[in-house]
Amino acid sequence: MRIIPIASGKGGVGKSLIAANLAVAFAQSGQKVVLADLDLGASNLHLVIGYQAPRTGIGTFLGDTRSDFNQVIADTDIRNLRFIPGDGEIPGAANLKASQRNALIRRLLQVDADILVLDLGAGTHQFILDLFLLSGQGIVVSAPTVTATLNAYVFLKNTVFRVMYTIFTRGGKGFEYLENLRKDKSGLRKLYIPRMLKDISALDPKGYAQFQEKINHFRPRLIMNMIEDPKDADVAMKIRRSCEEYLDIKIEHLGVVYRDAMQDVALSSRLPIILYKPQAILSQAIYRIADKILSSEDDTFSFNQDTDTSFQEASLEAEADFNSNMEYMEDLLHTGALTQGDLIETVKTQQFEIATLKKESAFLKSKLSQALSQGFRV
Repeated sequence: MRIIPIASGKGGVGKSLIAANLAVAFAQSGQKVVLADLDLGASNLHLVIGYQAPRTGIGTFLGDTRSDFNQVIADTDIRNLRFIPGDGEIPGAANLKASQRNALIRRLLQVDADILVLDLGAGTHQFILDLFLLSGQGIVVSAPTVTATLNAYVFLKNTVFRVMYTIFTRGGKGFEYLENLRKDKSGLRKLYIPRMLKDISALDPKGYAQFQEKINHFRPRLIMNMIEDPKDADVAMKIRRSCEEYLDIKIEHLGVVYRDAMQDVALSSRLPIILYKPQAILSQAIYRIADKILSSEDDTFSFNQDTDTSFQEASLEAEADFNSNMEYMEDLLHTGALTQGDLIETVKTQQFEIATLKKESAFLKSKLSQALSQGFRV
């Protein structure tokens, strides 16, 4: 079984929509797919795939971890796709005991499927990081805004630290080094993992070798969602450079997905957009990403494509999708399906969103400059 965790540094970047549509695309290719809603405490994935309000879900199992986990795996109306609902209404569902977390992970690893898609909660909770690390090919979804890209980087930084703390256990010199660094706030502000690893290799060579073996199989993947313009895709390069320079890890760019108002229509219809409108630019982007994932070697992630190629492909795809979108708008205008008034309203809406993003960017830049002037570093 291939496990594909899908996460994001912050909410509101379309992570669940990506997860649901990718799961459907995998199922349409003939794979036996299980989609799990693991956004505990805020689960709503059933709305995206058109599943009725679940009577049982993960919360049911967590109430009795000795129960049959298969009882919470439900069939859907989509061929080859089964669904594990979450439980957003159960208090404390996001704050599980260690025994509950371990039991849930064990049961997930025993699921009968070709592909297990995990829709994780946003943020960097330890349990989310552990679920993300169940696979070497976890996907981080980001939007091109400053906050979203920064949080995507922070998520990956915390994931690397989680790997460290699973290797350098209490009582060892590596653990002691990490704890001293954590207590020294000024040290964390100047975080530079390659330099840290050099120090740790001298203190704890055995632990360092184990960490390198683990991290070599960690090749996270990036999807840039909700872009408006081909230039938005370039923001992914900032995440890439930060990961390589400060975290000493490489990431692969799976591709870009344009913002599409049709997604809201599909959502209100309780259908994934690739079922509601398979020919939409957004749907075609999902299929393209699904093909890339299916064509990769295996779950251990044989990284047979260099990062330069994946980022170059994503840039070309952004240009091609933008041109296709413009041609589609022109066709609608010429056929009368889209009036000139509709086009003007669309442009006005986009201009408002762009203006809002510019204000947000200016505000964050001023805050960042202020922080840097006081000696802080992200």
